[in-house]
Amino acid sequence: MTYETSGNIQSWAEEDRPREKLMLKGKAALSEAELIAILINSGTVDLTAVDVAKIILKSVGNNLNELARLSIKDLSKFRGIGEAKAISIVAALELGRRRREQDRPQRARITCSRDAYNEMLPHLLDKPHEEFWILLLNRANEILRPVQISAGGVSGTVADPKIIFKQALEHLASSMILLHNHPSGNLTPSQADKDLTRKLKDAGRLLDIPVLDHLIFTDKAYFSFADEGLL
Repeated sequence: MTYETSGNIQSWAEEDRPREKLMLKGKAALSEAELIAILINSGTVDLTAVDVAKIILKSVGNNLNELARLSIKDLSKFRGIGEAKAISIVAALELGRRRREQDRPQRARITCSRDAYNEMLPHLLDKPHEEFWILLLNRANEILRPVQISAGGVSGTVADPKIIFKQALEHLASSMILLHNHPSGNLTPSQADKDLTRKLKDAGRLLDIPVLDHLIFTDKAYFSFADEGLL
């Protein structure tokens, strides 16, 4: 594969050089390749730093998340990238990752059935029909996300185990809580509720994604399978 020579960056118009472009137009004006070019500073005899950056990005489908997975050794395999330049790229991407980590709001932690009920109030309050949801949790019992599985009629909805565990696996959940509402206000679990809970609990045990509880939700109260010793 050959690449067209772009010439030395110093021969470009000043507004097109990555560093000068950042100074003149601001960081948002730069492409990912231009930002990486600033990190690596220089290219090769026949490739500018931007050219080298474009080649690296193309190798990962122009996906910065994939780029962040490359090691120093991986990056050093690219022409024009030595160990020092590879370290600069890895360090910059790690700073970006840590910034995202700090910006992420603290996750709510589930310590009891009441916590799960309160978490679902905005989603299930005043619903005139039944809905089935799951709360996906990490190993610290912090909420990864609530996921709606289905919505149905006044007297029932579908809870497909394949869809439920597909969601859990895709989001790397360590455990889950099942929830569905009874618009009638009746907190008594049906035999179908009990059978489904047992089926999902058994599946969760096999997949190492335990079902911690199943809540029947109404606007004023809830029923917890775990609290009542039915799980």
